[in-house]
Amino acid sequence: MRKPIFMLLGGGLASATAAATLRAEGFDGRVVIVGDERHPPYSRPPLSKDVLRGEKTPKQTWLRPPEWYASKEIELQLGVRAVAVDRGAHEVEMANGERLTYDKLLIATGGIPRTLDIPGVNLPGVFFLTKLEESVALHDLLMPGTPVVVIGAGFIGAEVAASVRKLGCQVTILETSPIPLGRVLGPRIGQVYADLHRERGVILRTGIGVDRIEGNGRVQRVVASDGQIHEAAVVVIGIGQVPDIGLALRSGIPAHNGIEVDELCRTEAADIFAAGDIAHHPNRFLGRHIRVEHWQNAQHQGAAAARNMLGQAKPFHEVPWVWSDQYEHNLQVVGLPDPSGHLVVRGDLAERAFSAFFLRDGRVTAALAVNRPQDVRIARQMIQFRTGVSESQLADLDTSLDELLVADDN
Repeated sequence: MRKPIFMLLGGGLASATAAATLRAEGFDGRVVIVGDERHPPYSRPPLSKDVLRGEKTPKQTWLRPPEWYASKEIELQLGVRAVAVDRGAHEVEMANGERLTYDKLLIATGGIPRTLDIPGVNLPGVFFLTKLEESVALHDLLMPGTPVVVIGAGFIGAEVAASVRKLGCQVTILETSPIPLGRVLGPRIGQVYADLHRERGVILRTGIGVDRIEGNGRVQRVVASDGQIHEAAVVVIGIGQVPDIGLALRSGIPAHNGIEVDELCRTEAADIFAAGDIAHHPNRFLGRHIRVEHWQNAQHQGAAAARNMLGQAKPFHEVPWVWSDQYEHNLQVVGLPDPSGHLVVRGDLAERAFSAFFLRDGRVTAALAVNRPQDVRIARQMIQFRTGVSESQLADLDTSLDELLVADDN
């Protein structure tokens, strides 16, 4: 009798976690991970930090060594790309023409980097830093004094700038918004990071675009939208990503801002699931559908999808969480902040030891903390339990956040 085949498309964290979960839950059928990179699944956060600075080797980013997958009879089909799903035949068509059979399918193909429609974007020396090889190749070009231009001051751009500056490079950030991280964290918190980078010697230009990238055979300069020229031996474009929904659209699977799934990570086809950066899913804590491009979401949603592929019917609902390390400062965020929302700050912005809470109708909807990780743990519970809070007590360092949780329970 043929064993059932559970196929996991995408060689990242969501697929790797799903595979491990299937085996941990006792599934004895075939588990196949299909990924277009040749590396075994690896952790991506180090690409803009440890790997870029040369503090981790590629192998140290692997979630597990190849021998572990072999020991669990998890098949790795790497360096191949799926292009379409034949839902009727239960087959996945590969770019090389091969067709692979599945009984249940998980799509966890993540996202693709946003690019710029400008001249010079394809010159050698221009990086998007979405793959391990890029991070390694970029590190090899970074010497003290190397002029580097980073386009975009979101999480990735800001982390790259901090890492590259630590290596002694000359760093310029070009950002179209008036403040770094402003679209994610709002202007007050964004200003904290603007000051931080400028203190470390980064040239931060905000409210400015890029007209073109120039070079003779490889990148040499970036011309900003105001005509100012920035010399560059290396350019990193970090302006976010879009969900890789091409396969879904070619296969008739509903997708817009990601693949549409229910609380069990199922698409409209009961035997096809999606997880990670690509999944647009309902979140009961936030009261709407969301798509999250964070490590924790990929890990936990991949595990949830695996259990539901096994028929356990366990809804996936979590408060999103993400972290960012820039220089010696750790930022953690829970929920999805609304930069235009009401903000209550606890601690000292100037000292970069504070937390900040986004409120609506007297309840915490999102929160962040710089060098105060203990506050994030409690803020997560406030979001989950819709804790009513007093703004004055929330801002008062002499009032324990734990006490606010208990007070609302009573």
